[in-house]
Amino acid sequence: MKTINIHEAKTHLSRLLKRVAAGEDVVISKAGRPIARLVPVAPPAGERVLGSEKGKFVVPFDFTDPLPEEILADFER
Repeated sequence: MKTINIHEAKTHLSRLLKRVAAGEDVVISKAGRPIARLVPVAPPAGERVLGSEKGKFVVPFDFTDPLPEEILADFER
């Protein structure tokens, strides 16, 4: 893990991003104290499949019915 100061980070941001993209962590410090860390973004877990959660939730039969008055009153406070 490489540690650099803010001035160096601003001056060489493109180079730092290349290093991070290659898998390296970079710590940015101010007055010798670490304040931020650049890390590579993890790749997506996988492609999402439409309908893969089918059957795990059922819309209640009264979903479109008006709310009871006592619940509506809570929204009007």
